[in-house]
Amino acid sequence: MPSLIDLRRRIQSVKNTQQITKAMKMVSAAKLRRAQQAVVGARPYARLLEELLGSVLAASTVDGERATHRLLEAGDARRVLLLVLAGEKGLCGSFNSNLFKKSDAFIRRQDGSEVELELLGRKAVEHYGKRGHPISGRWERVFVNVDVATAQELADKAIERFASGGAGSVWIAYNCFRTILRQEVTVEQLLPVAPPAPGAQGGMEHEYEQPASELLAELLPKRVATRVHVAMLESAAAEHAARMAAMDAATRNAGEVLDNLRLHLNKVRQASITAEIIEIVSGTAAQE
Repeated sequence: MPSLIDLRRRIQSVKNTQQITKAMKMVSAAKLRRAQQAVVGARPYARLLEELLGSVLAASTVDGERATHRLLEAGDARRVLLLVLAGEKGLCGSFNSNLFKKSDAFIRRQDGSEVELELLGRKAVEHYGKRGHPISGRWERVFVNVDVATAQELADKAIERFASGGAGSVWIAYNCFRTILRQEVTVEQLLPVAPPAPGAQGGMEHEYEQPASELLAELLPKRVATRVHVAMLESAAAEHAARMAAMDAATRNAGEVLDNLRLHLNKVRQASITAEIIEIVSGTAAQE
């Protein structure tokens, strides 16, 4: 049975841990508010860009002009580039492990294809750095402050690899932020750009002065950069939400451990006092 001193030390240790997890929860909550606002602000722009792209493709079909662009044409199916967006830190529950499971499953499905990885986030670099997969790039600390310039640089690199034939298709794996308690791992195709579904232009008809080829040359690279940027924002918000939930659960668990330890401490103290009383009574009786 542990002594009173051991129990008190353990109680103090759990208290310190509880204070740390509570502070981390508050920090993640503050970061989540800013990240959530960024995601909510970026989604309408991405949606309107999809509608505009769908409108251009629909208009080009109506005019009898065949809309063609290199980013719309599939490449060599045996060469695949996968962008993996993981977290910068741990202590966020199953946020990273779920992403890696989905990415590994995607890699296994590419039978006979060479899958090259572009790793974003320190956890992705640590996880895949020693697993023998071909790696085209490593990006760390990109989710500390998600900016458009980084997303544009990534998109330009992916487009260059795809246009030159170095990759027949480009995919991106990330955690999509749904709610504070729900993050959904998503693997979607970036290149070739899939034409928006019918009706994606919102039922609006537009007339364009420029040829469809010129419009697509501007819209398609912008669409890829926007998708990368939104995915980075989604991943950053999802990571903060997952860490906040994990630290909240850890704080509550620490409270339960403290209650059990205090109860055990009281039992040990009571047993110690009872033993001392018995010794005193026994000594008094022996003297009589």
